Amino acid sequence: MKPCVLPLPSPAPRRFALGALAAATLALAACGGGDGGVFVGLPPVPETPAPVRYRTLDGTPPQVIAHRGLSGLYPEQTRMAYEKAADAGADMLEMDMHLTRDCQLVARHNAWLSDSTNVAEVAKSNATVAARKRTTPGVWVDVKYPAVPANGPAQYLSDQLDPRDPKSVLQALVVDGEDHTDDWSISDFTMKELSEWLRGTTLDNRAERPTEFNGQLPLISAQEVIDIAVAKGKEHQRTIAVYAETKNPYWNNQQAIANGCGAPGSSPFEDAVMKLLERNKLNTPASPIYIQSFDPQSLKTLRKAGMKAKAVQLIDGNDFNLKDGSMVFITDDAWTFISGRPYSWTLAGDARTFGAMLTPEGLAEIRTYADGIGPWKPQILAHSVVPYKEGAGLKDVNTLKDTGLIARAHQAGLVVHSFTFRNEPGRLAGLYQGDPVQEFLAYYRLGIDGVFTDFPQTGVKAREAYEQELKKK
Repeated sequence: MKPCVLPLPSPAPRRFALGALAAATLALAACGGGDGGVFVGLPPVPETPAPVRYRTLDGTPPQVIAHRGLSGLYPEQTRMAYEKAADAGADMLEMDMHLTRDCQLVARHNAWLSDSTNVAEVAKSNATVAARKRTTPGVWVDVKYPAVPANGPAQYLSDQLDPRDPKSVLQALVVDGEDHTDDWSISDFTMKELSEWLRGTTLDNRAERPTEFNGQLPLISAQEVIDIAVAKGKEHQRTIAVYAETKNPYWNNQQAIANGCGAPGSSPFEDAVMKLLERNKLNTPASPIYIQSFDPQSLKTLRKAGMKAKAVQLIDGNDFNLKDGSMVFITDDAWTFISGRPYSWTLAGDARTFGAMLTPEGLAEIRTYADGIGPWKPQILAHSVVPYKEGAGLKDVNTLKDTGLIARAHQAGLVVHSFTFRNEPGRLAGLYQGDPVQEFLAYYRLGIDGVFTDFPQTGVKAREAYEQELKKK
């Protein structure tokens, strides 16, 4: 079915334009004619077609954001993945950031290393790496908000083994309530060690993706990702932006303080981000960079520290109800603390969920510290099965309904960048019939401003198809 599209106003541009279309339409030279339509003087200038007007916030084409590089074909967040993404036409290179033991920003998705690197294999022959596996269990902490089922579990797991000792967090590997005992922490390695000892591997849909480069490509720093964007931009003669996430900010700050990167109570993680922006002259609203985070506290800390670059509040969720497409945030396990609400809200005793951010009031609050939102796809197009049948799954989804989120966000002056678009049939709603281009088109038609995708080449292809649609209207 075709999603409902509501007419949107066309506010003044708020973001940098990457490859913007021509701005003016040439006027006709209406030369006076004699009998039989004979032109006197020069013939008229042919009419130039009016520029395509997209339904994005500023009317420019939706941006294709290479999620961890071209991670659908290459080990994520490696030099090859980013360079191939730029070659495929990506407008932005997305990365997650963590702090290393020596206070450097590294481009890596998770704080634990076994699922996207070859650390377990390296540990077999490297005694130093083997010895750094964290095996100490975490401790349980009572939630500060009312411990009722509607708010999720009454306790969460923590690495704060001794609240009186800031260094105690270096023993257990618990990240925002998520237990990763018997794994390796990214904060136990220097940037040099990470790049020299470890190699990246495929993470998502690994059984369906190429594996020939797994264990072959070094881990890289956040600075290297920026350098790749600059170099590839010069090569392709276009601006290629960077889209960087402050990942698990509370955890990173506590680990960094324990590692001597800052004093107790400070924010060494956000301090490192500010240094990255300033060093690369990217701390302006027009700079080709976005700083994103699931935790609003991190973005607010950056604003307070003087960040002028664009920011995006990511909005997570745990599941959706296929009966009516409604979102599920609260679960009866640790996922409530991981994807149900920002971790800083858990720590502060705030029982709200990410759902609070989707309301007009929530969007207005986000607008005070960010320039956009990054919602999960089904928060924009509600997925459901009509009529519902027990045991139905994503492959059975036959109905999509516009939730109005893009319209509300645009009304609040916020861009909308949604995650994560993937090509594998198992990642697609059934009504797309295994064609990922159709999924991109559904969101492009709604006026989405950008899409996070593991396959930027598909996002570009779909955008070209959408442009042709608009030209025919």
